Formats: sequence, structure tokens, C-alpha cells
Amino acid sequence: MKRPDISFEFFPPKNIEGTFRLWDTTQVLAPLNPSFVSVTYGAGGTTRDLTRDVVATLHKHSGLRTAAHLTCVDATREETLKIAQDFADVGVTDIVALRGDPPKGSSGFVPHPEGFANSVELIEALAATGNFTIRVGAYPDVHPEAANAKADIDWLKRKLDAGATEALTQFFFEAETFFRFRDECAKAGIDHAIVPGILPIENWKGARRFAESCGTKIPAWVIEAFETAERDHRTDLLATAICTELCSELLEGGVEKLHFYTLNRPELTRDVCYALGVTPETKLENVA
Repeated sequence: MKRPDISFEFFPPKNIEGTFRLWDTTQVLAPLNPSFVSVTYGAGGTTRDLTRDVVATLHKHSGLRTAAHLTCVDATREETLKIAQDFADVGVTDIVALRGDPPKGSSGFVPHPEGFANSVELIEALAATGNFTIRVGAYPDVHPEAANAKADIDWLKRKLDAGATEALTQFFFEAETFFRFRDECAKAGIDHAIVPGILPIENWKGARRFAESCGTKIPAWVIEAFETAERDHRTDLLATAICTELCSELLEGGVEKLHFYTLNRPELTRDVCYALGVTPETKLENVA
């Protein structure tokens, strides 16, 4: 099986402990030679400054190609494009462009009166600068705000046509979910790369809440398996096995890239990568 291209998602730390955790995560995963790493943007734009600072620091000091998440939430067009220009000024030319989640407690996304109305407008503006490689989100399970699966795919096509080069999917539990989505995208005329998003389950209760909030379907067998594993205190073993099997099935089905949502906890992601044959790349000068 060919070694897949891999990439990792991090989130910006909120305190000193989180800063050390992010640094440790980077040190554990960087030797696996990811094609890029991305840094998220909090709901409602709450980590805007942190994201900017972390992206700039990772780009400067880690040697990793770093992508910044950028959203439309709670900012004018001018402010959003200024943030993008700040990234470009420090050499960061990869952006994951998203509409963004509304602030907690709000009833839904409301565009800023002087802001971008949606992700397509944001992508068009970023593409017009000519400064960025743009990635976007995609949803193998229907997005909670979408009318149906076709609406999700139609919207994805609009984002790609607007100037994005690649899509990163929300996580899912079964390879068939991704393959079905990939086939429907192809039927809709989408020929851009669609990269599966992989969530190694470090915390089952948290992963289950996350899945329910974003519309990811949880198969009954997964629920049953984790409930049994929790009783036997074997959740890490189960999580590694399930994630490795999912990735293996994807690779056997023609997938060439995997994007891991690390949650700044690197061990399970590292173990899955090792099981897939993705191991640290040793430079010849370091070999005795």
C-alpha cells in the first residue's frame, strides 16, 4: 500500500498548559513529514488573534507548511482581508476558508453588515488576490443547515468553482460514507481533490457530542463497541483499531491523502500513522 500524504489540524492554545501541549504535539507529529498543518479558528472568531499568532510561529519555527483557518464571522470584509494579508506578509500562503460557526448562544449565522455573506464570497475575494492556496470544508454526512445531500454538494461545487483547490471533509465513521460522497461529487462534475477528514477518538463522549452537533451519523456498532470498551478500560486500543481500519479501507479504495483532526493530542494519531506505514523520515546525514 502506497504511503499516503498526511496533514494535521491543530487548534490554538488558550493558556500556558495548552501552549506546551501544542508544542509537544508538533514535536511528536512533525517527523512524520506532513504535507501541511492547519490551525483552527474558534466559534464566532473567538481565537482570531491566537490563530494568527500560532500560524505565524509554526510557520517560522517548525519548518512545517502551515495553513490558517479564516472565517466570515463577526468581521468586515476589510478586516478579514487584512488578516489574510497579515498571513501573506509572514509567508503563510495556505488558507482553509470557512463560513465559520456562529458565536455560542446565538440562533445561527448572521453576516456582518459589512462582511462576507458566505464562504463563496470569501473564497472569491481570497482567490482574487492571487496570494493563496485555498482549501474548503466538505460534508459526507448532510450538514445540519443543509436542505439535503444534494444541496451540500452543490454548495461545495460553488466553493471550488470560486477558487478553492481542495476540500477537507468533516469526519465520519465508515469508509462507505466517504466513497458514496466522492461518487456523488464526481457525478456533479467536481474534479478537485476531496481529502477525508479523520478523527482519532481520544475521548468517546466528546467525540459523540461533536458528531451529534455537526450531523455526523454514528453507526450503532460504533456506539456498542465503545460502551463495551469503556467497561473494559480498553478505549485507546479500540480507537486505534477502528481508526486504522477506516484509514486502510480508504487507502485501498483509492484515497491518497488523509487529514487528521488531532485535537492537540498526538499519540493516537501517531500510532495510527505508524500502523499505516507512515513513520518518521530519517535524513541520511543522521544515519551513522
